[in-house]
Amino acid sequence: MVSPSLQRGFPWRDGNHFELYTASEDFLAAMLEAIAAARDEVLLEMYLFETGAVADHFIEQLCAAAQRGVTVRVLLDAFGARNLSAHDRYRLRAGNVALTLYNPLAYHKWRHNLRRDHRKLLLVDRRIGFTGGTAISDTVLPQKSRHSGWRETMVAMHGPVLDDWAHLFASTWQRCCALPPSLPQRIAAVDGNMAGRLVTASGAHKPEILRSFVGRIKSAKHRVWMSTAYFIPTNRLRRSLCSAARRGIEVRLLLPGRLIDHPGVRYAGRRYFGRLLRAGVRIFEYRPQFLHSKVLLCDEWVSIGSSNLDRWNQLWNLDANQEIDDVRFAAVVERMFRDDFEHAREISAARWRQRPWWKRLQERIWGTVDSWLFRITGQGLAKRKKSGRQRRPP
Repeated sequence: MVSPSLQRGFPWRDGNHFELYTASEDFLAAMLEAIAAARDEVLLEMYLFETGAVADHFIEQLCAAAQRGVTVRVLLDAFGARNLSAHDRYRLRAGNVALTLYNPLAYHKWRHNLRRDHRKLLLVDRRIGFTGGTAISDTVLPQKSRHSGWRETMVAMHGPVLDDWAHLFASTWQRCCALPPSLPQRIAAVDGNMAGRLVTASGAHKPEILRSFVGRIKSAKHRVWMSTAYFIPTNRLRRSLCSAARRGIEVRLLLPGRLIDHPGVRYAGRRYFGRLLRAGVRIFEYRPQFLHSKVLLCDEWVSIGSSNLDRWNQLWNLDANQEIDDVRFAAVVERMFRDDFEHAREISAARWRQRPWWKRLQERIWGTVDSWLFRITGQGLAKRKKSGRQRRPP
């Protein structure tokens, strides 16, 4: 049974407090510390979970929590956890951790294998939660990765929004297991009094994160800043960004540079740069690390979470973002963006026109690959979405 909150969307809630993390070592340490202090319940939902040093630390803390009587539930995407060894899975289950995989791969599912749980959530005792774009993998740490680690953003959450995150976890868990976890009691407000809202996406039929962002772009008064790891935007998002830039809004995109795990995706997305630059959008490519951060800033509104807002995400992925409408928090995010812009290279329209032929060729090749994949895997989804809306009762 799906929670009514998931059917109609989650409301804005006051009385929260949020903390921003931008260094992998800091937010991973904070997450491990929260698990170590758990007394009642630990809920972990993660896309990428790979055997390695980082995974070892989490497995040890999760098992230790379970051994002292804490209820520990771990929900991993089956594809994202493909590099989690059988031994590590055994360690979790032998340590009394309830481990479940979302949508195990199977030949007979064909394209439904593409439906993935891309969310990232750690919720401890319903007193603190973490979300953002991280992974439980050695690749996020500079000393462990050949790409100098990930430039990631996470947010720690306190307050009534945790009630909604727990409901979201319970709903997904119930789809994978016979026994759902107990739903939380109402969580009291905390010091800080920040307004927050959980917003989700469930593939082509429920693109609520994209819908919310486009709405904010249309109502923006002075700025729209976006950081994403994989920039292959939908037509709707591209049009909104261009329209905002033309009416004088400062529109900035912060994207990965040469350090990226999927270079083809970078080239496929770069084919849109010319149109965006002509509209007045400013584009920056981050240089020191692989930029995996997923952050949206429109005036004083912020959205941080798992969604890249690319076309693939919109078709297949389960995603979730924490929206925050608070001047104080927006100021912190603005400082983060400005620091990242200082370490990025801006692509000017003149420089873009002068790029060499072989880069143009790569953009054309990977753009064609992206277009064909989108047509093949997404065939019929938009049509069913339209017909589904027509059948909806008044």
